[in-house]
Amino acid sequence: MAAVPAAERLVVIGIGADGWAGLSAAARAALAAADVVIGAPRHLTLLPAVDGQQRHTWPSPLRAGLVELLDGLSGRQVVALASGDPLLSGVGSTLIALLGADHVAVVPAVSSVALARARLGWPAESAAVIRAGDVHAVLRELAPGRRVLVLSADETTPAQLAALLIERGYGPSRMTVLGDLGGEAESRADFTAETFTGDMPRLNIVALELAGPPGSGRGWVSGLPDQAYDHDGQLTKRDLRASALARLSPAPGQLLWDVGAGAGSVGIEWMRAHPSCRAIAVEANQTRAQRISDNARNLGVPALRVVCGAAPQVLADLPAPDAVFVGGGLSRPGVLDACLTRLRPGGRLVAHGVTLETETLLVAAYRAHGGELTRIQVEHAGPLGSFTGWRPARAVTQWALTT
Repeated sequence: MAAVPAAERLVVIGIGADGWAGLSAAARAALAAADVVIGAPRHLTLLPAVDGQQRHTWPSPLRAGLVELLDGLSGRQVVALASGDPLLSGVGSTLIALLGADHVAVVPAVSSVALARARLGWPAESAAVIRAGDVHAVLRELAPGRRVLVLSADETTPAQLAALLIERGYGPSRMTVLGDLGGEAESRADFTAETFTGDMPRLNIVALELAGPPGSGRGWVSGLPDQAYDHDGQLTKRDLRASALARLSPAPGQLLWDVGAGAGSVGIEWMRAHPSCRAIAVEANQTRAQRISDNARNLGVPALRVVCGAAPQVLADLPAPDAVFVGGGLSRPGVLDACLTRLRPGGRLVAHGVTLETETLLVAAYRAHGGELTRIQVEHAGPLGSFTGWRPARAVTQWALTT
């Protein structure tokens, strides 16, 4: 955490496309009194000159650079500029995480999301909001009739969205690109994904009214079809995955370790359960690790973190999890113990074993720690000559524990 004396408060001021003219008297006074102003180049150019005032652009990388920058400004009155509402996917959240809420005062402006809803007449509860660091995040929201507001990264985002929607059979979806909201150059362009064309303003938000074939979206409940994943056979199958996730109990904001992730299916479906769910997939095989990232983007959760390395060694540097799934590597010495040791209080662990050796480990863990031990046998109907018969899959032993 950067060093800030208790008496100091960094002021974060939201600024819209209307610049200085749209700021309140209090915001203008704070900016005029500041020793230092930090902001994006486009924000800083919106301010009148102030004699003796230093101005800095945001460092890159942001979080690491901010610590050094703010430490060098200790004892000075600092104001930071952010777009609209600084706490809506903005730098205000980063500053509070670094300095603590007691050391940051936030003066918000009307956010681009609020302006977009006002222009469209969309109630707040009627649309999801996505920040398009990767446009594949919109794929989690795919469902006919769904409304989505996408905070674009730049002028290329609308075209990327249009191409992705067409690829997924959502070409008829309505797209409204709102540019420079609240400013003199405010613009609006309406298309479908199929008819999208033209140059877009750099500052824009895209409103989507999704239209696609019924049943074409993926549900948020665990147990997606196995065909939804690219895999080499190392996949926690649908029925077992649903059983595991029911016991892992995804909750907003919580972190899952998916250890021996294979195709990444458990971590992916954990993140699909809620937009704030986080997951780290640990996979020793480089090819599978890349496949996990591809599956995550394809299924709308590109923020899933993939760590390529062998457990338990790589687990030591990871943040403590709220839940752990061990789908592979259970027989490696120390894996289960490392997971149990790092698990947060009230955390959940689920481990699967298919061999006699791993089953023996799980039985021993059950005796030592309690929990729930279940043996799962799934059979699927299939052709048997000219008839239909049951085809049993390999039985799986599942151990589930809540600490």
